[in-house]
Amino acid sequence: MDWLVEYGLIGLGLSAFLAATIIPMSSELVLSTLLIAGENPIALLLIATIANVAGSVVNYAIGRWGADTILHHWFRLSPQQINNTEQQFNHYGKWSLLFAWVPVVGDPLTLIAGMMRIPFGVFILLVTIGKALRYWVVIYLSSALF
Repeated sequence: MDWLVEYGLIGLGLSAFLAATIIPMSSELVLSTLLIAGENPIALLLIATIANVAGSVVNYAIGRWGADTILHHWFRLSPQQINNTEQQFNHYGKWSLLFAWVPVVGDPLTLIAGMMRIPFGVFILLVTIGKALRYWVVIYLSSALF
């Protein structure tokens, strides 16, 4: 049975990592399932948060060093669309990174943070706080419901 737990934790890490990239995926179901199976909630919180933040770091790096190619050539965004996106990010500021966990908008936020050259330490701190709080809420609700 230990192998099941080990693969479950690896699966949690992988799903949390991929969920933070542009791949549409969710890690909450894996987290909740492992919690219901009796896994240590602190270990689940740490694994999910670290892996999810690591996925956001990939987005940040893409934004920082590959934004031109990705935004212009892959997504075919015009310079005006990119400028509008940058202005919106500036309007809400770096604090919006606390919401990097929100589906649909979170992944682009982390990419834009890289484009805007938000200091990496600030990026990591805000993204980690937001994502850890989200996973804590999932753990709390899962524990309360099951």
